[in-house]
Amino acid sequence: MMQRELNFEGPSPILYLIATPIGNRGEMTPRALEVLKDTDFIAAEDTRNSGQLMSYFGIDKPFISCHEHNEEEAGAKIVSLLKQGKKVCFMSDAGYPCLSDPGQRLVARCLEQGIKVSVTSGPSAAINALTCSGLDSTHFHFEGFLPAKDSERAARLNELASNPDTLIFYESPHRIFKTLLSMAATLGDRKAVIARELTKAHEEFIRGTLSELCLLDENSLRGEMVIVVSGAEKKKATLSDTEIALALRDQLEWGKSSKEAIKAVCEHNNLPKNKVYDIYLKNFKRNED
Repeated sequence: MMQRELNFEGPSPILYLIATPIGNRGEMTPRALEVLKDTDFIAAEDTRNSGQLMSYFGIDKPFISCHEHNEEEAGAKIVSLLKQGKKVCFMSDAGYPCLSDPGQRLVARCLEQGIKVSVTSGPSAAINALTCSGLDSTHFHFEGFLPAKDSERAARLNELASNPDTLIFYESPHRIFKTLLSMAATLGDRKAVIARELTKAHEEFIRGTLSELCLLDENSLRGEMVIVVSGAEKKKATLSDTEIALALRDQLEWGKSSKEAIKAVCEHNNLPKNKVYDIYLKNFKRNED
């Protein structure tokens, strides 16, 4: 039987994931600081960066190095400490652990050992970039970093080319132009935004098409960046007039008003409103009269 236990009640130990500032130290939340002050150990992707952050907030705790290359070994140590009743937090360099950062294997290992996991909310470069991009935020796909090899990057972009959701990528300065060129070649000339130096003094949002972004001065792009790209355009449906009329009838039989039925058929099939309205007038208006 599935066992249930509230995260902050019961005897099971708990690993805290700490979301950290992506640029501005003021993003560190009071709750995160409260949890960190109460912990016994801080596991970190980079103990130097995290050490400086903790020093800024006056927190002095023993560190455990836990990064991409030693996550399995460090994870075993962390699990052992948690089972001994010690309190342990894990943080990556910026933003949320596990999202294009180490932590996923650690979390999986803890859960396998009956250790609960909680996270202190905080900033996310992906969400910051999306909300300020001006692109459709109804649905989005977070990709993170693309493969470094040209062929693998192009192949992955080709898989994403038909995705209608807004696409979000992370990229570093030394690969930004290769990535932009590959995007323009594979995805086409879509609207896109580069968000760089988020929440820092030189925060910048560069908006244009992918081809326009490819013309930027490479020396003007510094810092970690997020690229937000509009999704693929939905192909217009090829329903016949009879099929559209049947779709309208189904909506009307469900008790929807004429306005609601027309709207639903347009949205579900990506059809122009004037066409669906004309078919409605021809097939159903007289019956209502």
